Amino acid sequence: MSSAETSTSLDCQPTTSVATPACREPIGLIAGWGRFPVQVAQKIKSQGRQVVAVAITGHASHELDMICDEVFWSGVGKLGKHLRFFQRSGARQITMAGKLFKADLLYQGSVWVRHFPDLTCIRTLGPCLLGSKRDARDDQLLLAITAAYRRRGMEIFPATDLAPELLVSDGHLAGPRVSKQSQQDTQFGWKIAKQMGGLDIGQAVTIKDSIVIAVEAIEGTDACIERTGQLCKRGGWTLVKVSKPNQDMRFDVPTIGPQTVQKVSDAGGKGIAIEANRTIVVDQEATYRLAERLGVSIVSLDIPCSQNLNRSNAA
Repeated sequence: MSSAETSTSLDCQPTTSVATPACREPIGLIAGWGRFPVQVAQKIKSQGRQVVAVAITGHASHELDMICDEVFWSGVGKLGKHLRFFQRSGARQITMAGKLFKADLLYQGSVWVRHFPDLTCIRTLGPCLLGSKRDARDDQLLLAITAAYRRRGMEIFPATDLAPELLVSDGHLAGPRVSKQSQQDTQFGWKIAKQMGGLDIGQAVTIKDSIVIAVEAIEGTDACIERTGQLCKRGGWTLVKVSKPNQDMRFDVPTIGPQTVQKVSDAGGKGIAIEANRTIVVDQEATYRLAERLGVSIVSLDIPCSQNLNRSNAA
């Protein structure tokens, strides 16, 4: 589902968009890994709203303790406790921000000691994870969780409704101008990444000389970058990261930041191509400064990407 326009009503009824600051109900934040949840919490506070957060243990930043009005640290499997926390706090509008390391949560047995699911979680996600026709794709899991919140009178809305400035427009954002070969690699990688997203595999690929070096799957973008560095010692490759063809902006929005730039540089990459208006860049000034210093190009492209590649390289 695409992010909806901000509501202009003052009745604070739960919707898929954000009520106005005149509403006194707090915003609920489900916080995963990275800077994105921190920036969302800061933006909520800057708008004069209270923010109450469920911070996922082992993922979320402790900066949230200093920003939020209340923080409940919890394993990701304690869905019933999350729901009760938000109900007690009076939050009826909930947003998700930050990455969850799915490979660790699903396939590393020791992690379940910290994230052991409660009964509500088992009932909600059991059909996806344990049934004879189990389907643990991201969209299936997140839609099941969204339905559980709705049954409790709460709605999950896109975090980018609160901080739309984190979604970047098209153009050359930082670093050197891209070469002709990088343009060609990006166009090829774009098609592959879009097809992968449509199959719910991943949202990023690395490309050099129109050859796919690595694809992102359950391990995440950082691991894909590191693997690319091991496979392509010559360097000079490009990371292409896009949204899914039918991206639900409430969750799993493509995101990059300073860490992405640093990892690409360390692994020998020379360029990052992202999708305009559907990709989050956190800590934008720091991200762009680092890219300039390390010589990593960052371009943000709209569709059709070939036109934007030419435009981003013009002048």
